[in-house]
Amino acid sequence: MRRGGLLIAFASSWCFAFSGPMAKYLGAAGLTPLEAVWVRMAGAGLLLMGILALVRPAALRIPRSRLPLFVAYAIVAVAGVQALYFAAITRLPVGVTLLIEYTAPVLVVLWVRFVRRVRLPRAAFVGAVVAVVGLGIVVEVWSGLALDPVGLLLAFGAAACCTGYFLLSDGFGGDIDPLGLIAWGLVGATIVLVPVSQPWNIRWQAFGQVVAPAGSHPLPVLAAALWMILVATVAAYILGVTAVRRLSAAVGSTVASLEVIVGAIIAWVLVGEALGPFQIVGGLIVLVGAYLAQRATSALPAPVEAEPVGVG
Repeated sequence: MRRGGLLIAFASSWCFAFSGPMAKYLGAAGLTPLEAVWVRMAGAGLLLMGILALVRPAALRIPRSRLPLFVAYAIVAVAGVQALYFAAITRLPVGVTLLIEYTAPVLVVLWVRFVRRVRLPRAAFVGAVVAVVGLGIVVEVWSGLALDPVGLLLAFGAAACCTGYFLLSDGFGGDIDPLGLIAWGLVGATIVLVPVSQPWNIRWQAFGQVVAPAGSHPLPVLAAALWMILVATVAAYILGVTAVRRLSAAVGSTVASLEVIVGAIIAWVLVGEALGPFQIVGGLIVLVGAYLAQRATSALPAPVEAEPVGVG
């Protein structure tokens, strides 16, 4: 059962990793990051809601007392993460953006220690320091930040919202079905993003085009959008939730971090984004630090431990 859970978690990380590269194709077709996010959220939210309504309608029940948490989850953990991530990848390579986003376990350590005032094992702080050092190598701080500063701010914003995703997951107990939470989160994010994404202005005719971002292979825009909705969102979340139920949250989150590596590989193959040597070395250090931080905090009693199912 454990081996099956690891394989499912690995498959989930691969599915999530396609979201950034597919979004690049929508951007090449003229969609803004917010428009691309809205298409992803709306398509995946409606599809997942439909699936659950048919096969597991009880999953869609929301206890009235939990409604504020559902709203916060939709705004921060779904809309915030996705909108900032999609905006960041227009200025940064997909792999670098994912690396920064996956510093969220380090931010969780800081929040738990200084806001919740929970004493943490020394390994948690060692992991945080290691991740920060690795991040400094990724962005090449000695050269005055070699990467786009606005892109970095957007990526760190995505990391902050991802931290909210982990922390908000603590507030949901066994009375909440995780797939129902995700479905409502996607639909809620779709509604929240309407005023800023303005879907009525989307050039829907662009989905009939075939585009090729610089250095990439040509692909129909509609195929990229459907792959992003069906594979990188719906299938990824379903596989992620299934994996977490078979594995511990610590193991699940560690396997989920493979999304960084897989995302970088897919971005290199599809859109020609190759990471430099500093990004590769620094990225490995970041992942080690994030792993140490996550392992240290997951050993503590609730509510420190979150139930990660992927964030990309």
